Amino acid sequence: MVKPLSFKGDKPKKRKRTRVADNDDDDNGAGAAGPSSASKQLRRADEAGDEPADDDTWVAADAPSDVSGPVMFVLPTEPPSALACDASGKVFTIPVENIVDANPTTAEPHDVRQVWVANRIAGTEHFRFKGHHGRYLACDKIGLLSAHSEAVSPLETFSLVATADTPGTFQVQTLRDTLLSVKPPSKTTSSSGGRGDEVRGDADTISFSTTLRIRMQARFKPRLRASKEEKALAKISRRELEEAVGRRLEDDEVKKLKRARREGNYHETLLDVKVKSKHDKFS
Repeated sequence: MVKPLSFKGDKPKKRKRTRVADNDDDDNGAGAAGPSSASKQLRRADEAGDEPADDDTWVAADAPSDVSGPVMFVLPTEPPSALACDASGKVFTIPVENIVDANPTTAEPHDVRQVWVANRIAGTEHFRFKGHHGRYLACDKIGLLSAHSEAVSPLETFSLVATADTPGTFQVQTLRDTLLSVKPPSKTTSSSGGRGDEVRGDADTISFSTTLRIRMQARFKPRLRASKEEKALAKISRRELEEAVGRRLEDDEVKKLKRARREGNYHETLLDVKVKSKHDKFS
């Protein structure tokens, strides 16, 4: 589910955090029966609160496999602009306002019309891009862009190709193997909120005008998400580990099990510790 977008200047919402006392060292014997499931959930919610669950900061997509969720196409114009659409499906450009020193690698959207939701089409390497009004970006047979359709056809299907000699940039390719490109403003170009540059999908060679950047929300970037999941796995209390083993643990055993959770061999290590417990009991 894609949550409402937030922009620079918005006041952050306060997050309520509930703390539950962890009395790992105060319980002994039968008294250490463990907290209720509700208490466990509260404690886990508190631990998860160490890092924002909904990271709405914007970062660069480095590879096509990164691209997911809300994205922004930063175009190679001076100053940088973004691909946008209005409620009627007209596609145009809007100058980027949330940017540092005109550096496209710092661009963030300030207008919902600049935001597209990227989804990979199941079983393919192709993407579809939905505008804020719920309709898909399309490129017709002569290269004109629009966002009128509520369904996906070959016209609404694109591929992302990482630019070989410029890391962090992409070519957006149609199924006809043509590329999206930015063209200088013409006399007939409408000034519907844009700066006049025209974006078309009929370029047949890679050039500076076809090379753009994709910005995305950090929480959708696979590598950042995997890093957070790894940290979450390491967050387990001594009490939970002792409940899993069935006895009190030494400090080095707790460290060993937590390390195993991070490294992905937790269950094997847990079994080893349990086996050691049995050996100690009958020795």
